[in-house]
Amino acid sequence: MDNDWKKRLGVVYSTNPDFAYATSEGKADEAETMHPSKQKLIVRLDRHGRAGKMVTLVSGFIGPEADLNGLGRTLKIKCGVGGAVKEGEIAVQGDLRDKVVKLLWDMGYIRAKRGN
Repeated sequence: MDNDWKKRLGVVYSTNPDFAYATSEGKADEAETMHPSKQKLIVRLDRHGRAGKMVTLVSGFIGPEADLNGLGRTLKIKCGVGGAVKEGEIAVQGDLRDKVVKLLWDMGYIRAKRGN
């Protein structure tokens, strides 16, 4: 079933017979991906809420979720570990801060630095 009416909740009814309701399909809140040399990425270690296991977090990426997923996938593959991309952060399993920073520098993210 097509529930098109749910997308129009809160829209005022128009009596104009020529009125056509249009939705914006694109995501307007996502910023365009900045050049890697201008991204300020922070690489830090975290173990909060992970049963004491260490995770390397990369935060500060500005751009769409698809580009963040691609960067996360690349880091996980080059480090040879698992991880996830959630809430604008890349989580790489283990204490790999130095390796991740070096990989980011090699990829052109020259402003990436180790946070803690």
